[in-house]
Amino acid sequence: MFYYNQYVRAKSIEEAYELYQKKSNVVLGGMLWLKMMNKTCGTAIDLCDLGLNQIEEDETQFRIGAYVSLRELETNKALDAYTHGAMAESVRHIVGVQFRNVATLGGSIWGRYGFSDVMTLFRALGAKVELHHGGIMDLDEFVRLPRKTRDILVAVIVPKTVEKVVYLSQRNQSTDFPVLTCAVAKREEGYVAAVGATPHLAENVWDKEGILTEINEESIEKFAAKVAEQIRFGSNMRAGAAYRRIVCQVLVKRALHTIVAENNGEEEKC
Repeated sequence: MFYYNQYVRAKSIEEAYELYQKKSNVVLGGMLWLKMMNKTCGTAIDLCDLGLNQIEEDETQFRIGAYVSLRELETNKALDAYTHGAMAESVRHIVGVQFRNVATLGGSIWGRYGFSDVMTLFRALGAKVELHHGGIMDLDEFVRLPRKTRDILVAVIVPKTVEKVVYLSQRNQSTDFPVLTCAVAKREEGYVAAVGATPHLAENVWDKEGILTEINEESIEKFAAKVAEQIRFGSNMRAGAAYRRIVCQVLVKRALHTIVAENNGEEEKC
């Protein structure tokens, strides 16, 4: 059970940041994982009055506040259109609607959970995070920060650099933690596959050699094999490393076939 000695609804990000510098204090997100901890904290810092529950879009990016719920990610029409349904697909298996109404994007990203569907997709999208003290940095850089970092996650920024993205996951049963997560994106820089729940934190593998310059069965097989070779797999109660490696190749191939099918559909419409 999670206990705290004091509760504060911060009136500003600066106030929240100052309070969070004390190691015994904690920032509240959706509290869905926090409440499962068996510890007593000093001050519980609530950011609910700071307007961090907005999704803003302009010509170059989406700016998603840290207090935006996973359900809002799932139902936002602009994000759905931009990601071709991948955003909704990445969260729809997470427990249930009631859970997703409470769970926040900030909690999912800040926690850097290995099983996170959300982290996998956002890494493939080339997302950035905005920290109150640390400023804006690539998500790839953020995940390498020490977990003891005492900063406030303000927003997650998704640059509009993705042409296509597909999200897939494998679960032993619906709403369970994933056995493996996979997002394949075609970005301005080229193709990238993000694979998570390995059970380690999601990692990116880029097509630096231009394997997918021409997409066909041979290049799809080759890239899927490369991804499975470079990703670090482990074993836990949900699956073994060898099984995850096989599933990884299957999901990468399925994602690429979906991208090809979507491209062909657009060509036919044209």
